[in-house]
Amino acid sequence: MPTKGGRKPVLLEELTSEEFARLAKRKPLVILPFGSVEEHGSHLPLCTDAFQAEAVCARVAAKLDAVVCPPIRYGECKSTKNFPGTLSLTFETVQALAFEIISELGRNGIDKVMIVTGHAGSGHMAALRLGAQRAVEKNPKLKVMVLSDYDIAYDLRGKEFPTEDGHGGEIETSRILNLRPELVGKSRPKGDGWTPEFMVLNDPEKYIPTGIFGDTSKAAAGKGERIDDYVVDRLCKLAKKNFGIRGVDG
Repeated sequence: MPTKGGRKPVLLEELTSEEFARLAKRKPLVILPFGSVEEHGSHLPLCTDAFQAEAVCARVAAKLDAVVCPPIRYGECKSTKNFPGTLSLTFETVQALAFEIISELGRNGIDKVMIVTGHAGSGHMAALRLGAQRAVEKNPKLKVMVLSDYDIAYDLRGKEFPTEDGHGGEIETSRILNLRPELVGKSRPKGDGWTPEFMVLNDPEKYIPTGIFGDTSKAAAGKGERIDDYVVDRLCKLAKKNFGIRGVDG
């Protein structure tokens, strides 16, 4: 899996036990991508979130000489749960996945872990953070970051992209056009939904009938590439600052 720039990230799934043991001694950063199997409008694939997170994690790992864990392509998806194709895990399952994987990495001598999730639902994010918090409480030597690539990508709203852009919109469609153009439908739908403020809903799809927020007609692969470049750069800077590491590029 060569990344932009030609570097190949280290994938945990490809290592032997002995190779991992040698690698763990140098205390590398380990990156764990999360995604979801979730409706993303009539034009984007169900694993849209996973594709984005996995791509930026591979690039960050190559730049930071880090290791990428096998991705988790499921998450907790409340706002899209009633759309066909969405496969939502419970809060407790997502929390347990984060806690147990981080804890197992710690048991194997890893002390720096970064979770990057392409799915950014509020319950999903809370579950990941609670799982990470439990792991750190169990093993205080661990340093753990938890964030979504959209915590960064949405910095560009109000600048290059509309402030109302959101799930399945121009930003997300542009990113998938850059990463997996063969999976993007030819239609460019426009989201006209809304979510009642502060309401707890059993039928959120009633308020977002298209499943998306924003106008995808201006989406383009070149925009997606610029977005991912921005996300990768910010992730590298955050990792260097929070973990005190240096990448292969300084």
